[in-house]
Amino acid sequence: MSEALLHAPVPAPLTRLTEDEQLFRDSVRTFAQERIAPLVRRMDEEQQLEPALLRQLFELGLMGIEVPVEYGGAGGSFFDAVLAVETISAVDPAVGVLVDVQNTLVVNALLRWATEEQKKRYLPRLAADTVGAYALSEAGSGSDAFALQTRAELQGDHYVLQGQKLWITNAREAGLFVVFATVDAAAGYKGITAFLVEKGFSGFSLGKKEDKLGIRASSTCELIFDHCKVPVANVLGEVGKGYKIAIETLNEGRIGIGAQMLGLAAGAWGHAAKYAKERKQFGRPIADFQAMQFQLAEMAIEVESSRLMVYNAARLKDARLPFLKEAAMCKYLASQAAESVASKAVEVFGGSGFVKDYPVEKLYRDAKIGKIYEGTSFMQLATISKLVLGSM
Repeated sequence: MSEALLHAPVPAPLTRLTEDEQLFRDSVRTFAQERIAPLVRRMDEEQQLEPALLRQLFELGLMGIEVPVEYGGAGGSFFDAVLAVETISAVDPAVGVLVDVQNTLVVNALLRWATEEQKKRYLPRLAADTVGAYALSEAGSGSDAFALQTRAELQGDHYVLQGQKLWITNAREAGLFVVFATVDAAAGYKGITAFLVEKGFSGFSLGKKEDKLGIRASSTCELIFDHCKVPVANVLGEVGKGYKIAIETLNEGRIGIGAQMLGLAAGAWGHAAKYAKERKQFGRPIADFQAMQFQLAEMAIEVESSRLMVYNAARLKDARLPFLKEAAMCKYLASQAAESVASKAVEVFGGSGFVKDYPVEKLYRDAKIGKIYEGTSFMQLATISKLVLGSM
């Protein structure tokens, strides 16, 4: 892979950032270009995150962006987390989703629903050295998120969890899991409860690691609960209110996935624009030809429109204003844009885009997951149509 292509430009944000946000974004960008970019191809081929890179993410405070300072975190905003996910994903969406799940799902869940004792126990670890994972999906519960088969039975001072979870991001690296299980099947979704499960708990183990199309450095594994004992003190929120935690956390998480897909699209655009200026045909850079200019212009429009929607949703969330519709819209649009821009980037590279020597082939593979996880594009459209039609 060309050294120059590792440092391809990305379109500058159109939305105004504060000076502190600009400095934060620039520091993350420098880290991503200098520390992550040289590892991308090897991590993708080996399907494994570089351990040293994980330590560096913690050292830079990127794994506990919203964790308050008193718990050892950076004390940043949700928007800061979105900026970090976007910027890292422009270089490697696999690393971007690691940071995303940690911040927008796991940390957010604890900030909103954990007891003070749970916060004191887990937030410092999540900020310092412990990866978190979010375990909701099962074989029979994807879009139908509450068709859970994993059961939790109260036995004295602990619950016993029995069942399996599938497609759990960060599973191999994680030391703490937010797990959803049913304590009362007859109560339907009102029987669902969230638990904080540590990797070392008795009866917990990792199952199959998925061999994926894209974001291959990000681990996606099965979780197995075989009479797994979880202390009553590790119930997150109220018993029977896990459905509320799941819904509201995923609403925020969709903005994070929107940021990941935005970063991916911006990275693909940057590689394509740089290559178009370097690649010559008929004695001229291909960027001189109007057809190529129009293609790059369309790609830039997709990137910037996604950025506006992602940033708007994140700003609304930080301002504690309604953002459900905007979260669904930004995830839908950004995932569409990521696939479209990455595909066009491959075309800009021509035959070189179809081989692994250049980064756009990987970004094209990585883009597909954006329409699937944390709510499929179909589910986003269902949510959006309900909200926009209901407001008429």
